[in-house]
Amino acid sequence: MEKTLGVCNLCEAICGLELTIESGRVTGVRGNPDDPLSRGHICPKGVAIGDIHADPDRLRHPVRRVGTGADARWEEISWDEAFDLVADGISAAVNEDPDSLAIYLGNPNVHSLGAMTHGVTLAGAFRTRNHFSATSVDQLPHQLVAHLLYGHQLMIPIPDIDRTDYFLVFGANPMASNGSLMTVPDFPGRRRELRERGGRMVVVDPRRTETAKVADEHVFVRPGSDAWVLLALVHTLIDSGLTNPPEWLDGADAVADAVAEFTPERAEAMSGVPAATIRRIATEFATAPRAAAYGRMGVSTNEFGTVCQWALQLLNLLTGNVDREGGVMLPTPAIDIVKLGLLGRGHVGRFASRVRGVPEFGGELPVSVMREEIETPGKGQVRALLTLAGNPVLSTPDGSALERAIGDLDFYAAVDIYINETTRHADVILPPTSALERDHYDLVFHHFAVRNTARFTPAVFPKGRDQRHDWQIFREIGLRTIKRLDRKPALRRRLELEARLRPSPTFLIANLMRLGRSPVRMTDLRKSPQGVDLGALQGGLFPERLMTRGKRVDAAQSLVLGDLDRLRAQAPPAEGELLLIGRRHKQDCNSWMHNSERLTKGRDRHQLLVNPADLAARGLASGDLVTVTSRVGAVQVEALGTDDMMRGVVSLPHGYGHQREGVRMGRATQVAGVSVNDLTDAERLDVSGNAAFSGLPVTLS
Repeated sequence: MEKTLGVCNLCEAICGLELTIESGRVTGVRGNPDDPLSRGHICPKGVAIGDIHADPDRLRHPVRRVGTGADARWEEISWDEAFDLVADGISAAVNEDPDSLAIYLGNPNVHSLGAMTHGVTLAGAFRTRNHFSATSVDQLPHQLVAHLLYGHQLMIPIPDIDRTDYFLVFGANPMASNGSLMTVPDFPGRRRELRERGGRMVVVDPRRTETAKVADEHVFVRPGSDAWVLLALVHTLIDSGLTNPPEWLDGADAVADAVAEFTPERAEAMSGVPAATIRRIATEFATAPRAAAYGRMGVSTNEFGTVCQWALQLLNLLTGNVDREGGVMLPTPAIDIVKLGLLGRGHVGRFASRVRGVPEFGGELPVSVMREEIETPGKGQVRALLTLAGNPVLSTPDGSALERAIGDLDFYAAVDIYINETTRHADVILPPTSALERDHYDLVFHHFAVRNTARFTPAVFPKGRDQRHDWQIFREIGLRTIKRLDRKPALRRRLELEARLRPSPTFLIANLMRLGRSPVRMTDLRKSPQGVDLGALQGGLFPERLMTRGKRVDAAQSLVLGDLDRLRAQAPPAEGELLLIGRRHKQDCNSWMHNSERLTKGRDRHQLLVNPADLAARGLASGDLVTVTSRVGAVQVEALGTDDMMRGVVSLPHGYGHQREGVRMGRATQVAGVSVNDLTDAERLDVSGNAAFSGLPVTLS
């Protein structure tokens, strides 16, 4: 038996772990109480991290698909053969038309050090415009607003939950998620500490979520109407003289004019939130000694996600709660990828999608347009696809239609450890090592953490002789493909690409610490595997840290103000309407890990949650098998009546609807439930291009 430290990098919380290892298997997992960020916290996903390492469904060698349709089977091949197949397939597409290649990066990439150092480099090595990622599934409004207001897409001020007095939460459920774009492990403990110091938490959500249940106040809101409530809060601050903006904020008068008609009374008619409640919350927020407003999935994934995120920033800015203790602040990570320029500031509309003309952001097109780019003939039609750790059939809008399109591609290669609903259509799959078999340092989520810390975690298990790390796979694909291109990049670009792909991720981050004059070095982190505490978030960084012209923030952003006309035209609530929202559970990890018995045992979680009055109005009862229908599709699922749902709102969880084949046993792992994305509509977009999952009109029978 061996005890060692590890890390759970399955979600944004990056919790420290204490692992027990016996005979090459994880036999015990507990939270590491010495970790300065996670403080001993662990959730069910962390407990199950060893299941991935030992999973018999997981691929360990490259496979290619032989045959088609029902006769298709998977055949193990060598790494050399796999690399050549991918290089031949990609180069054939690019040589015919660079835009005929599409690249999709799934969510797990941001949780892998090798994917961040090498996968992003690989994706940028090809001149295609058809870059897609999970960013446009749930977080693009955050990045767009950060780019517009503060000058960089990752300059997202984070709630100082450890010192705030008033925490206002819209459409977020950190009790289940451990925080998102707010890395906050041990949220239950931090919530208790907020209450113990006399603080207050108010949650606005159409479902009484796990977070709403521990709040001081929960307010139901009609899905998709959050922008009305948020703008009414801003209106009330201005109308009541409750603003205290910083000196470096411009455009306040233009904002006042823009929100003048978004009164609490109009917001009540659209949202169901009483006008008196809106005025009271605005007053409480403005008069609290220290306050922070935060919103996540529920407000990011509706048709006005950018307006919502802009309004949340306005609440913090106009009350003087940006860049101050107890408000919202920028973390100062040991490796600051913003300061180092490792990720671009962001840009909007340099080009647009070929079919629908949807503008890009930061060089990526919204994933909602990927299907039509595959199906629509003409110059630039996508005929080849490379996915890196993604399952867009389950995680993007109108997944069934996307699956049919992917099945008709000329070539598809996937880097993934599973055959899933998307990768089962691949010609070749290249599986990397799993999380416990590779070194980890989190390059991204320290930028969103509620405390400044740093931690390097060496691999727990050695890589097998015939295994490859993700960065090694990306390196080989990149270098072999470049050699096959008819129009090769310039020599300088090829040398630069090779220089970035050849070193290991661990070597690169050690050098980034030196280059960025980090307060810690790799030697320090190796001596302190539990992590190094760099202290609480710091205020007083603005305006010097701003990356805007003149080091000032312009609140009156024309792109957002222009979208207010669309908001004004939003239809009011209809009699008997039903609006669909998603949900997540702490046992779920997006669209995967549903073949872990440890996570799927117990009560079913797949049901459609419905208010009992909505069931009765349709002659239905809890437990009935019901049909949910949207504009694009229909699913059948068991209904569960609960007063946790607002009237007129129903909820399905994300990531269900699995049909996965195991390569060795040929077994199918079935998880109860249906895919919510067989209902969601790729035509519904926020102005940022983010998919509008929430507030989807449906019928129930």
